[in-house]
Amino acid sequence: MTDAALLAHIAKQQHGKTGLKHLFKELRIRSEERRAIETALDRLTARGDLIELNKGHYAATSRSREFVPGRVSMHRDGYGFLIPDHPVPGVTGDLYLARDNTRGAMNGDRAIARITHTSAQGRTEGEIVKILRRAHPTVVGQFSIHRRGLFVIPHDERITDWIEIPEDMAIPDASSPVNAQVDRIGPQPIEIDNVSQLDGMIVNAELLEYGDRKGPPVGRVIEVLGAPGDFGIDVEIIIRKHHLPNRFPAPVIDQAQMIPAVITADEMKGRRDFRELPIVTIDGETARDFDDAVLVDKLENGHYALQVHIADVSHYVRPGSAIDGEARLRGTSVYFPDRAVPMLPFELSTNICSLIPHADRLVLSALIEFDRAGEPLHFEFCRGVIRSAERMTYTNVHLLLEGDAAQRARYAPLVERFELMRELAEILQRKRYKRGSIDFDLPEPLIEFDEAGTMTGIGRSPRNIANRIIEEFMLAANEAVAAHLEQTGHPAIYRVHEQPDPKRVMEFEEIAAQFGYSLGVGAIPVSRHRYKERKAEGRVIHKDIVIPKEIRLSSKMYQKLVAKIEGKPEERILSYLMLRSLKQARYTEENVGHFALAATHYTHFTSPIRRYPDLIVHRLLTASLENRTYSNEAELKSIADECSLTERRAAEAERELVEWKKAKFMEERVGEEFDGLIISTARYGLFVELADLFVEGLVPIDTLPDDHFAYHENVRKIIGQRTHREFSIGDRVRVILDRADPLDRKLQFSILEPVKAKSKKKR
Repeated sequence: MTDAALLAHIAKQQHGKTGLKHLFKELRIRSEERRAIETALDRLTARGDLIELNKGHYAATSRSREFVPGRVSMHRDGYGFLIPDHPVPGVTGDLYLARDNTRGAMNGDRAIARITHTSAQGRTEGEIVKILRRAHPTVVGQFSIHRRGLFVIPHDERITDWIEIPEDMAIPDASSPVNAQVDRIGPQPIEIDNVSQLDGMIVNAELLEYGDRKGPPVGRVIEVLGAPGDFGIDVEIIIRKHHLPNRFPAPVIDQAQMIPAVITADEMKGRRDFRELPIVTIDGETARDFDDAVLVDKLENGHYALQVHIADVSHYVRPGSAIDGEARLRGTSVYFPDRAVPMLPFELSTNICSLIPHADRLVLSALIEFDRAGEPLHFEFCRGVIRSAERMTYTNVHLLLEGDAAQRARYAPLVERFELMRELAEILQRKRYKRGSIDFDLPEPLIEFDEAGTMTGIGRSPRNIANRIIEEFMLAANEAVAAHLEQTGHPAIYRVHEQPDPKRVMEFEEIAAQFGYSLGVGAIPVSRHRYKERKAEGRVIHKDIVIPKEIRLSSKMYQKLVAKIEGKPEERILSYLMLRSLKQARYTEENVGHFALAATHYTHFTSPIRRYPDLIVHRLLTASLENRTYSNEAELKSIADECSLTERRAAEAERELVEWKKAKFMEERVGEEFDGLIISTARYGLFVELADLFVEGLVPIDTLPDDHFAYHENVRKIIGQRTHREFSIGDRVRVILDRADPLDRKLQFSILEPVKAKSKKKR
């Protein structure tokens, strides 16, 4: 019996509970099968799908009104929340965990909580009863010699307990694998002779004991990273804070170095030869690995033939190999402003697999024929070999298409090809728009460095026609592969994006209404005598607003609003808030479509050098082409879930480092004045984004001048009690930078010209 079938059987029992003896009897389990069932129960209990109430008695947490599995989110003040894995009957939102009820849980841990109380205001409280999986095997922080002993003060403010370090565990073993390896990204290991040298240093500590009510966590120092101000220390801290694997084990490096760089005749067998075609790569100026290469032809019937050639990583990275295991562990490459933590070893990511110009490279190709309206009429997939004609950059292609004489002369044989690419990309973009695909053209910050690696500014990441060409072609290839796997009945890992949560949509509607906009979904006032009933259903947003029971939402509603606000002062704010109202895309073996792209089937196929799910999709596609069964289908769900987590981990690390870099850059600009836009309001103040620097910070409410201000939640405004001045989302203000804290990634401003805020006359 599979784990899923066993869990489903238990969930169907009265109250979702059963005893071991009853289970054996009901399922007619023979004595020789009992051990397998007990092992399956242990697995389900370890995952949190079951909880063992007492010896031999189990309950399915999906049916429980008392026990809730989920992820712990801690606050810097010591309390926390349990974010449930699934909806819990009678529970709205997350479970509040008082400091004394966390049982030593750390931020990010998976745990089971018991519901202890639901307040009159609807807040559900709980206590941790079991920790399923620890999120932090190590903790990075600052070493401190204190009168009470030796401690590591965690860099992550949500890990509230200091890590106690026994004196004989303070100096790391210099010969340990952690310190012996030389592929560090930043500063090299520091030799420490005595404990006093450690005071104030940034270290990484392995946890030996997790804290509880009886005492703090205990650990040992395994790395000394350097002093807080050392160059590159920020990247080293972020890598360890987010537990990003950044050292390739020796077996992985050895295996990578043994792969021949020359393609043999045997490897060419059965592959289509594209080497004589003018295929090119188009990437950013700083790109080091090239996953994809493209070509467009115009057919005699007026149709377009698109070729998308993707590095055949699956040829080199075989299932079960050391490289494959490490790639799965990493899940994705992580890109920081000035360096990267790759998913694959250097030998593969920037050499053997990378589609570098004028070199033979193995590929997996998608060949798609489109009609003049951009409809795919036919697609074909094959293994091939290419020789990239040019390594193009977005900037050069953009200049060429804009008529730059120098670029057109330099790439004269390819000019007609690029113009054809633009023609097809624009057709594909119009087709996507027609079906409802949403394009949030939000500016992204670009951290600028000088030749010495010192940060010099914060600019806007360019996005031009060359970027859009590649985006459209990659989207088309991803859809084609997903459609092929689904239509042929082969297993797949899909990239899905589910319908937005109605409550988040209605919260967006409230703010959009203040600017005179709407998605077209109206919030309904609720009478007082129905308030408690609607609150219990989880449908109340604010005091007198309820979510409609039936919300018919389409991506076209978002698309139309994006078009309406284009070029308006409020575009940045509303686009950001719309994006927040949507769910996060994820990987799954079940196809539920992609809401934002308005696509019925979608996957990730085009970046196997930097994304593990793409590598898996290559293996799945190859199995379908060879008409054989994919051997690891049972693992697809686990792989998809892991890849979703590693993707989010990477995104959080990348975002956090950018914010750190921003705050560090602004540290030298304390006292300067800036124009800003209020992008959010809260009870403790308002958040301002600077006009030209893509930097945001807080104006504390108690620093607002000339009055005593209070936050009015029903209108999301900060209003002065005496003057009735209003500070609202979308107001433009002049601010001065008072404080910059790079370590906490926080900036604090004060209003310089409050007279520009709206003023409401008292009647």
